[in-house]
Amino acid sequence: MGIKFIFLAIFLSGALVLLARSEPSEDKQALLDFANNMYHSRPLNWDVRTSACNLWTGVTCNHDKSRIIAVRLPGFGFRGSVPSNTLARLSALQILSLRSNGFSGPFPSDLSKLGNLTSLYLQLNKFQGPLPQNFSVWENLSVINLSDNAFNGSIPASISNLTHLTALNLSNNSFSGEIPDLNVPSLQLLDLSNNNLTGNVPQSLTRFPNSAFSGNQLAPEVSSPPVVPPNEKPEKKSSRISEPAVLGIIIGGSSLGFVLIAVLLIICYSNKEAQPKAPKKPKKEVSLKREKKTISASQDGDGRLVFFENCNLAFDLEDLLRASAEVLGKGSFGTTYKAALEDGTTVAVKRLKEVSVGKREFELQMEAVGNVRHENVAQLRAYYYSKDEKLMVYDYYAQGSVSALLHAKMGEKRIPLDWESRVRIATGAARGITHIHSECGGKLVHGNMKASNIFLNSQQYGCVSDLGLATLITPIAPPVMRTAGYRAPEVTDSRKVSQASDVYSFGVLLLELLTGKSPIHATGGDEVIHLVRWVNSVVREEWTAEVFDVELLRFPNIEEEMVEMLRIGMTCVARMPEQRPKMSDVLKMVEDMRRVNTGNPPSTETRTEESTPAALTPIAADIASTSGQQ
Repeated sequence: MGIKFIFLAIFLSGALVLLARSEPSEDKQALLDFANNMYHSRPLNWDVRTSACNLWTGVTCNHDKSRIIAVRLPGFGFRGSVPSNTLARLSALQILSLRSNGFSGPFPSDLSKLGNLTSLYLQLNKFQGPLPQNFSVWENLSVINLSDNAFNGSIPASISNLTHLTALNLSNNSFSGEIPDLNVPSLQLLDLSNNNLTGNVPQSLTRFPNSAFSGNQLAPEVSSPPVVPPNEKPEKKSSRISEPAVLGIIIGGSSLGFVLIAVLLIICYSNKEAQPKAPKKPKKEVSLKREKKTISASQDGDGRLVFFENCNLAFDLEDLLRASAEVLGKGSFGTTYKAALEDGTTVAVKRLKEVSVGKREFELQMEAVGNVRHENVAQLRAYYYSKDEKLMVYDYYAQGSVSALLHAKMGEKRIPLDWESRVRIATGAARGITHIHSECGGKLVHGNMKASNIFLNSQQYGCVSDLGLATLITPIAPPVMRTAGYRAPEVTDSRKVSQASDVYSFGVLLLELLTGKSPIHATGGDEVIHLVRWVNSVVREEWTAEVFDVELLRFPNIEEEMVEMLRIGMTCVARMPEQRPKMSDVLKMVEDMRRVNTGNPPSTETRTEESTPAALTPIAADIASTSGQQ
């Protein structure tokens, strides 16, 4: 026992030594000194015992993890002056982002020790006073953004020595004096607007748009008239063309124009007919700010994203609004976007609509949702509240929703969902909903269960998203509810959902996975079919085999599991809420379905087309009696 203990101690000591060697210990201590001497409203997960390179929020190391090269801390609620001799000790630092905080005081002078700095983001703070005059110490700087502060004094002429500079933003400050001659050929973006600058725009900067200099007191450009020698008379205008000649030119030109237009139309039409149809254009990328420019802090919002504990994302509202966004879908409660941020992070952003509750109730609901932690529940990472805008930030799932996977049109990239995938989706979703129903003293409800709100986690199991929003939204009349196919019969107000109505919606999902059909779909004759009613009618007529998706019929030895899932689904969609099982019981049935039916499956050789309907029809009577009339 003693020898084992000694070996274990040696092993742990060696591991700690290796960890210490692979960690930038001096840089870690510099950041800890910085954080411990600054107030910040958002917690940091920095701990001397953990890996700064792998776990610390907002920290990036070099390839061998020997130095910290980037620190991004936007929107962490820092207040006060930057402590001296802290960040300045990160001598390998290349990117520093402290934007969207409450930093105050003068420009941190000891940042001049960061000779490797390439990008400096200090915008949207409360810095004041003049800038250092010698910017040449940052010879590698390519991006400088000091906008939206209270800097004053003159713009340092030494900025012109930064030969790698590509972007300079000093807007919305109190700079005065003349604009220096910033003759930097690499400069591509410039914004000096809304200061107190005077004089003329230097010739080296006239290539930039007028908006880069607006909101100052600059002298307007004066265009001089052409100089005519005193003794030289200007040339006389040519003689006037006669009216008949003008009329002839107009008529001739018009006729020629009509002919050319006709020829072009004929050519274009011929090419259009001859060429194959062009492929559909990819989804247009926009920015959230362009989608709605009113996303901003209002009188009842502080303009900041609220992140949940242990969230390692490092961006602020401005980053989110500037991100390129792609519309993923529009649902009952709002529009969801895929947002790709500048640092490479991709998140899903849900913009809520018609929220009927106040700030306090909204925040309490977000806290309840954000505290739900389970591998089969999509984690809410952050939220934003203002009078006119409510946003929710989730992890992005690249494979798309179950609805998209199940109902996408057949094509080269479309892979049909096999039975194993559908069982994993059902099992994961059942686990997620069961966990949700156990939260908040067993009173939490999802309220918007549907295939478009279920994604695949890293283990390819169903992962439930979009929970807890039903109680926040202005009531939606049943005829226009987009979730009508999933809505339990007793739900006439979108806010009055229950755990029993979640069970009904989950049952519809099971039927959707089994049939491959949408909850409400149209036939070739424009007849609208309600999935639950259709399945009931088919089962009662003892044509059970016709229920199942034709894509599933090519997989052997799954008939018993399909029949059992059908039984579970029909039990969940019982018309009366009290006849439906609890979600925990549904989960047990789904998991037992796989365990029970893996004992002795029929072999592929003994299976025939004639035997399939016979194996399926005996459950018709049971299902009809337990599900009730739909």
